Amino acid sequence: MWRLYQFPLCPFSRKVRLLLSEKGVAYDLVRENPWEAREEFGLLNQALKTPVLEDAGKGMVLCDSRAICEYFEETVDQAPMIVGTAATRAEIRRLVALVDENFYQDVVLPLLHERMKKRIVLRQPPDSRVLRAAMKLADEHLDYFDWLIDNRPWLAGSQMSLADLAAAAQISVADYLGGIDWSGHEQSRGWYSVFKSRPSFRPLLSERMDGIHPPPHYANMDG
Repeated sequence: MWRLYQFPLCPFSRKVRLLLSEKGVAYDLVRENPWEAREEFGLLNQALKTPVLEDAGKGMVLCDSRAICEYFEETVDQAPMIVGTAATRAEIRRLVALVDENFYQDVVLPLLHERMKKRIVLRQPPDSRVLRAAMKLADEHLDYFDWLIDNRPWLAGSQMSLADLAAAAQISVADYLGGIDWSGHEQSRGWYSVFKSRPSFRPLLSERMDGIHPPPHYANMDG
């Protein structure tokens, strides 16, 4: 069976978990804090980054969330997440890159540093200026998601795709860390609420990071 090395607030691990659950692929979770730089984990992934997916019985190790997702797209027929015309598939991959790179760098990474790493690893208070800047950029990203949802049933087109899973995974971490102000973003909020009600998403909503508590609305299905 697959073993997924991850920690609760890793957005890339969350994307993989959503994909595996939607496709009906069984896996066990293994808690891995990359900042601890365990030698055993480094043998699986020299980059010391989560997620890492291992099937010891098959002698397989998969690293990098996009590579992992593409692997299961190619090997599991159920619930395809990169489909449609060549142009549609290109749009899906563009949006996955947008949220995995831009949204992560602008919003999730500074939130993780200020509200998780400083608390757990560095034992320092968060910088309110960094937090305000991250929330401002989150608002700008949500403006774009609002526009997409105004013009499409799902982010990349007519059906749910890997772009939606990637965006929901990143947003869920930002929301957990109190970095999302949903005011004025009814389109994105409605789209995200649909995700929160999916069976694949519910385990994420119940999981908690030690010593870091989400806002009261985090696990509500309608907000």
